[in-house]
Amino acid sequence: MSGVGDGLGKVEVKLRWDPSPYGEPPRHLDIIAATYSVDDPHGRPVYVVHYDSRSPDGTINMTRHSETGMGYGFVEAMVLEFDRVSSAYGRVVVGVGIHQDSGPRTFGEIANAGVVVVEGYRQLLADDFTTVADATAATVAEFTRDESGAWRFHGMVRGYDSDPVLFAAEMGSMRQ
Repeated sequence: MSGVGDGLGKVEVKLRWDPSPYGEPPRHLDIIAATYSVDDPHGRPVYVVHYDSRSPDGTINMTRHSETGMGYGFVEAMVLEFDRVSSAYGRVVVGVGIHQDSGPRTFGEIANAGVVVVEGYRQLLADDFTTVADATAATVAEFTRDESGAWRFHGMVRGYDSDPVLFAAEMGSMRQ
């Protein structure tokens, strides 16, 4: 279950939301992960993983993707295999962005939205985005490598007012 030392092994981030009301455009949320180098953990991401990509080494993958929600529980999932991530990387930030194709949408307008972060049967985080209801994107988790090389989890629910593309570039910044 865990990798180096007592650090994290295989972690899953799961997202849920209900479909838009009848006659309205679909509401589309995405899980996004940004990976940072050991040398620049708060700089520009080395790579970003989202619905249409995976990490170059296959350690971060989308295993489920939805463009409409569906209301059947967790319909989007990303797996992060920290016990296999290269030692060149020291930080991974995971967030959720709302597509803004049909006009501005915030988490407060998305029915039954929620995210969980789990390692096996152990729940690391559960959140319903109420603290970031006015945001269009939010970070949910930060994973950092400690001095022993083990990966650690930090809950980090912070709201942003940006579209998914801009959010992917700014989500790992030191902004408060």
